[in-house]
Amino acid sequence: MSSEKITIDDASGFFSTIEIIADISKIMTENLSPELLLYAYQNGFFPMAATRAAREVGWYQPKQRGILPLDKAHIPTSFRKFLRKSPFHVTINQSFAEVIRHCAEYRDEKRLDTWINPEIEGAFTALHRQGYAHSVETRTQAGELVGGLYGVAIGGAFFGESMFSLRSGASKQALAFLINRLQEKNYGLLDTQYVNSHIAQFGVIEISAKAYAEMLQAALTRECVFI
Repeated sequence: MSSEKITIDDASGFFSTIEIIADISKIMTENLSPELLLYAYQNGFFPMAATRAAREVGWYQPKQRGILPLDKAHIPTSFRKFLRKSPFHVTINQSFAEVIRHCAEYRDEKRLDTWINPEIEGAFTALHRQGYAHSVETRTQAGELVGGLYGVAIGGAFFGESMFSLRSGASKQALAFLINRLQEKNYGLLDTQYVNSHIAQFGVIEISAKAYAEMLQAALTRECVFI
């Protein structure tokens, strides 16, 4: 991807900082590289394509950022009951490529397309090989992959990217596991980017871009190991 194809979106609902744009442009290469991803996340940006088939990637920084305060996270009572009798078990980093592919291809009545194009998929898979991107997989007792999520861990910040579910409750179980994992490992931030009804029940809230930047920088100073 050439640098002119990577854009910073400043449309309604998003804003950008000129200094950060200039810094990001300095390290743009012909490919969406793991190094660029790491730099962008540490400066509050994340990539999205308009569709699965789109060739261009945009960098986004919402005015209102979705986060899950790990000290206030909660598992809904009804879902606790599900977890006690869950037919699934959870694994980590066993099927990253498969998880991101499912996330990229997942469709339902509310999600008609995806923002994960092949370039994003490839860049995150490379980031996984470097030890920064992780997957949480939900499986049947027979080992079949039926749900999961993936994201990026830097310092004490975890940037949740996407999730999918092929069975009822599968993605929520992966999220519940992630929350518990981050709490145990003393992470300071779980970035969800936006808020939707699926994750709001776990305690996700919106904060201002300024508050997010402060929380992000504090979290990045922590020395946490996801796995």
